[in-house]
Amino acid sequence: MELLIGDKVWSSWSMRPWLALKRAGLEFTETLIRLRQASSEITAEAAAAAGSPSKLVPALKDGDLVIWDSLAICEYLDELAPGAKLWPTDPARRALGRCAASEMHSGFHSLRGECAMDLSQRVTIDVSEATAKDIRRAVTLWTDLLDRFGGPFLLGEWSIADAFYTPVATRMRTYGLRPSDFGDAGPAGTYATRLLQTPEYLEWEAGALSDPRVAGS
Repeated sequence: MELLIGDKVWSSWSMRPWLALKRAGLEFTETLIRLRQASSEITAEAAAAAGSPSKLVPALKDGDLVIWDSLAICEYLDELAPGAKLWPTDPARRALGRCAASEMHSGFHSLRGECAMDLSQRVTIDVSEATAKDIRRAVTLWTDLLDRFGGPFLLGEWSIADAFYTPVATRMRTYGLRPSDFGDAGPAGTYATRLLQTPEYLEWEAGALSDPRVAGS
């Protein structure tokens, strides 16, 4: 299999299926499509040339099959490697996990726009009320699931839902956004820290920060 990804320092969408692939233990190669080039058309052309039908990343190539949506990729990986339990076997946990992942997949627009993922930066900012609302929602969602299933991850064991919220944890760290300032009594902050300590995430981060393009910025 081949996964088309954007720069690891910036591409939150690429991170999610990459983490799932690593967790599943499936062999794959990476093809890097550079982001933040002179124009978005250059990036789109490079992605198309590499085989992405949408001209976006990520895209997973498995033989003659190409999957160009991050959530669809993760669902496909769960079916390829059921032993990895990327989704839990319990129907209720799985359904709530899919709700959480889908909400991230289609929502949190203000947080994404105002606080773009950047693993190379550490700053402290004041966010808009729309972004604060997104963060409060993430804190509530995390707290509810952690309380319901007992942690340490959203559904108990690590799952696709955690892959989808790992970029949110990086944004909180990058921009100095403490969950305790957005209604957290402790569990959400601990969870955010835990996401950034998994072996899969640490491997992604090491690759991001070793990129000469980042080191030279």
